[in-house]
Amino acid sequence: MIEAIEKTEDISKEERFIKELKDTGREGIDNLILAMKNGGFFTAPCSGKFHLAKEGGLLEHSLNVLDCAREINVALGFPVNKDPLIIVALLHDLGKMGDHGKPNYVEKLLKSGERSAAEPYTTNKDLAYIDHEIRSVMIAERYIELTEEEEQAILLHNGLYGVFKYEIQGKETELYMILHFSDMWASRVIEKEGE
Repeated sequence: MIEAIEKTEDISKEERFIKELKDTGREGIDNLILAMKNGGFFTAPCSGKFHLAKEGGLLEHSLNVLDCAREINVALGFPVNKDPLIIVALLHDLGKMGDHGKPNYVEKLLKSGERSAAEPYTTNKDLAYIDHEIRSVMIAERYIELTEEEEQAILLHNGLYGVFKYEIQGKETELYMILHFSDMWASRVIEKEGE
């Protein structure tokens, strides 16, 4: 049986996200959620021009990844416990909200002053560049303790598309692989541009 919070019309995506995180019982989770609210996580886009480049896209993507991760975990006979799965799925892109009071993405404006339709957002040049995988772990660990396996899964979640692509081979864990494939499926299939 899949342990999931019912997706109903009675609960918003933000409420579902918060309930999922709180249900892990992780110490410090309330402070992390408050930091996410204050940091703009729930309204941030997920990308500048690709998947879910829209307000609230980061929240939507995180929930899509969690749903995919649960389905993969079930199909594989539950190799991963539910709480680590929830933590990494919902926090893997936490760094995309930005940090130090600065958003990661800002509206991309054309010379005309109009917002770009092709690339609605761009990376904020006022925020010091740190790969979002690293920033995700840094922000999360200000408030909650991640396990070694959770840190690795978040840091490596972009697989061959990420900054740690040469360090992955032979070091894969079940948690990392489920997160990586769930992230890929959500961004490349569920959230295909234009659909």
